[in-house]
Amino acid sequence: MALSQILIKGQRIKMMFLLILSIVVLSINVESIQFELQTGQSKCMAEEIKKDCMTVGKYHIVNQTQGYPLHDSHKVTVRVTSTRGGNYHYSDNVAEGNFVFHTEEEAEYLTCFYAPDHKPPVTLTIEFEWKSGIATKDWSTVAKKGSVELMELELKKMFDMVQSLHDEMVHLRAREEEVQELNIATTSKMAWLSFLSLGICISVAGLQFWHLKSYFEKKKLI
Repeated sequence: MALSQILIKGQRIKMMFLLILSIVVLSINVESIQFELQTGQSKCMAEEIKKDCMTVGKYHIVNQTQGYPLHDSHKVTVRVTSTRGGNYHYSDNVAEGNFVFHTEEEAEYLTCFYAPDHKPPVTLTIEFEWKSGIATKDWSTVAKKGSVELMELELKKMFDMVQSLHDEMVHLRAREEEVQELNIATTSKMAWLSFLSLGICISVAGLQFWHLKSYFEKKKLI
């Protein structure tokens, strides 16, 4: 029985390790996305980012008429905020821009694009790239500055990937402990509530019994 439990636990750890590794690898290969935004409307992108994490974003309006400058109506207002009330970037009436900041708290961060109203309505195509964590590191700059060879560069990438994986596992373990503490607190409160409800029920039953006994005694039925 003990051997089977050890094997099951090992399989769970292996599955968790592969899952976290997949998440880290996918987060490294960040590609820019394109979306359409009609004038007079807004669109937001959300990403949950850990505390003390570098995040970088770049955006620009795609010029659909190559060889000609963008029309004056092709402008957007961009704001980056967090669900906890933080403001990290704001640009008004721009065709392109970027932002870089270090997260001060673990939260869901929102990047919102708003295209001012225009008559007739115009549909803008926006290209947006948002990276955080290890994906923000410019490996070409590292290789150039350090004069390292390809193998050393790959080792640096693997080391940073393992470090990111370790940090993610520590973060998940901390979140698991928070959930366990919340479950224990909730169970304790439910137990107290159950005892309180039981006490109230017993008290009400006792009062009813006393009332009926008094009533029957007055009527000389008992």
